[in-house]
Amino acid sequence: MKIRLLSALVFVLALASAAYAQDTGAAPPDNQNQQAGSGRRGGMMGSGMGMGRGIAGTVTEAAADHYTVKTFEGETYTVSFSANTRFFKQPAGQRRERGEGGNPPEQIKSTDIKVGDAISAAGEIDATAKSVGAMFVVQLDPERAKMMQQMAANYGKTWLMGKVTAIDGTKVTIQGGPDNAAHTFVADENTIFRKRRDPVTLADIAVGDMVRVEGAVKGDTFAATTVNDMGASGQNPRVPRNGPQQ
Repeated sequence: MKIRLLSALVFVLALASAAYAQDTGAAPPDNQNQQAGSGRRGGMMGSGMGMGRGIAGTVTEAAADHYTVKTFEGETYTVSFSANTRFFKQPAGQRRERGEGGNPPEQIKSTDIKVGDAISAAGEIDATAKSVGAMFVVQLDPERAKMMQQMAANYGKTWLMGKVTAIDGTKVTIQGGPDNAAHTFVADENTIFRKRRDPVTLADIAVGDMVRVEGAVKGDTFAATTVNDMGASGQNPRVPRNGPQQ
C-alpha cells in the first residue's frame, strides 16, 4: 500500500521540537506548522502538507542511488533518491531562546551522508515494501537525533501529536504519530490548554486543529496534563463538536 508523504517530517519536526524543549527546558516553539511549511525554519527541512508517515533513523548502507535505514522504531527501509532529491544537513546548535534566529539547514550532496549518520526522509512511501522514493533527505545532528530517538520511543507513553478528528465531551481523538494512527486522550479539570502560548480551554480546541499533548497513560487511557493547540491544519474548516451547540 502506497502512502503519499508530503508531511513525512512533520512527526520528525515534532520530535525535534520536543527534543529542543528537553534540551533547553523551554516550551516547544508554537510555530511548528509554519516551520514545516517554510522548510527554512527550526533548523530542519520539512513539509506541512498532508498527514502521512515519515521515516527517521540510522543509515546502515549508503549506495549510489539509495540508503538502507534502520528507523527509530526498529524497522528497515530502503530510501531511494534521484537527481530531483534535495539533501540538507541539520546543523548543531538550534536557537536557544524564542525570537533568536537559528542555524538554517545547509544543502549537501548525497555522498555527504555516510553509514552511521542519522537521517530523515520524505517522499513516496511503500509501507509493504518498506521503501521510500525520497523528495527530501535531511542529515540530522547526532545529539539531536539521539534525543529524537528517545522521544520516538516515548510517543504514546508521555506525549502525543496529531490532527484532531473528533471531540466527545472530555475525550479527544487525534490522528498522527509514526503510524499515522488514531489516538485518544482525556482531559480533566487539571489539564492546561494553550494556544500560541495563550491560555485557552477545551472549548477552544476544534476538529482540524494540530495539537501536541503531554501526559501519561493511566490504565487504558492517556490522561493529558498539557495540550498545546497549534491551530488548524492547512485551511480545513472548523467542524462543530459532537452534540448540540450552546
